Amino acid sequence: MNLLLTLRILGSLLLFLGATLFIPLPFSLYYQDGVWSAFVISALICCGVGGLIMAACRSPQELSVREGFAVVTFGWTVFAVFGALPYLLAGAIPSPLDAIFETMSGFTTTGSTILREIEHLPPSLLFWRALTHWLGGMGIIVLSLAILPMLGVGGMQLFKAEVPGPTADRLKPRIQDTAKMLWGVYFLLTSVETVLLMFGGMSFFDALCHSFATLATGGFSTRNASVGAYNSGYIDAVVTLFMILAGVNFALHFQVLRGRVRDFFGSEELRVYLGIIVVATAVVMYFNWSEDVYRGLVENLRYSSFQVASIITTTGFGTADFELWPVVTQYILVLLMFVGGCAGSTGGGMKVARILLLFKHAQVQLFRLIHPRAIRLVKLGNRPVDKEVMQSILGFFALFISVFVGGSLLVAASGMDLVSSGAAVIACLGNIGPGIGTVGPIDNFAHVPALGKTVLIVCMLMGRLELFTVLVLFFPSFWRK
Repeated sequence: MNLLLTLRILGSLLLFLGATLFIPLPFSLYYQDGVWSAFVISALICCGVGGLIMAACRSPQELSVREGFAVVTFGWTVFAVFGALPYLLAGAIPSPLDAIFETMSGFTTTGSTILREIEHLPPSLLFWRALTHWLGGMGIIVLSLAILPMLGVGGMQLFKAEVPGPTADRLKPRIQDTAKMLWGVYFLLTSVETVLLMFGGMSFFDALCHSFATLATGGFSTRNASVGAYNSGYIDAVVTLFMILAGVNFALHFQVLRGRVRDFFGSEELRVYLGIIVVATAVVMYFNWSEDVYRGLVENLRYSSFQVASIITTTGFGTADFELWPVVTQYILVLLMFVGGCAGSTGGGMKVARILLLFKHAQVQLFRLIHPRAIRLVKLGNRPVDKEVMQSILGFFALFISVFVGGSLLVAASGMDLVSSGAAVIACLGNIGPGIGTVGPIDNFAHVPALGKTVLIVCMLMGRLELFTVLVLFFPSFWRK
């Protein structure tokens, strides 16, 4: 492990964070919320610490896989710690643990919050919450690859470690060009949604913040009642559409912009993803109708489709308290928490591709029991899946369930009840936001004990970086030559 090179890159990331902390300043000055100094001081601290680290740590060696994993994991951790400074300095969140929880939730696009009165927060801090979502959505490290030439050498190690999904596909030969293409698509979709939300009556500020949270599949809103506060079918429809788009592999969006629409709809994972949304929405609608929750077809479709899209994409926005829905619909939503969006999207969860390949692998194993001499491969689309990829998926599934169980036990040990413990862990591990029980859609995480919050912070990080990137650091052999 080349610690000097690792620290130098972390220092450069702190400089980048310091620069982004100046972005909320215009909002603070425009709204005269009185917290502009918190952002200036935070930015100066980040730039000062980052500059000192870069000056003290120089290494001519190139970035290897080990340093890549370390930079990504510690990079997200550093961002969560230093990104919490504005909350602390402005006095909005006096507890350091709570401030780090809120910031980690933002950068990992989880959307779980400890804030009870969101609308009382100064506008510039509300914008900072949304901005942490947007930066974390496509990935801080991918953004850094696009704008920091010094990370160009060995950059694929960082890209593989950060990009969610079973594989990391390049769109361009050079990794910087790939990162720029991804961010270009991301910026375009964010801009379009912002304009559409403004047509629905949102202010520019609210539209921008909600677009940041939607495309990042984060879920931080500027209102206590989330998107439901606007009570607009048009806004619900726009947000539902863009949540679904955010859960799609961004490489497919890029293909559409290139005019290759056939490649978009030719993705088997996309078809399964859309199929799950349609079937889940239909089932939820049926039970909501049968239990007289919503009698009108349009109203039922509006609320059911929004919540299904919000949960499977791990966005976490809310327009209704689904804990008042029939138990079977709540169960369906919990199952969707484990599924998540497509590989290569900003969504969390286990990803549709992994779930699909797990079922295909099980099908092949059953087929071999009946036809032991037959040769049948697991395929995604028309392409056979490498054994290494399948082994990675099986290992990921086992680790995901193990972390979920272990995290639930630890949160329960902190004093929470059975249902809330499991719901809180899957909400954070899947980067979803709201759960059920005492952490439901109209509740928050402020009441979670310190031990529980610490566990959930780790779950957010592990879920966003998909377990392996974080867990590999706990092997002693990782640090040895």
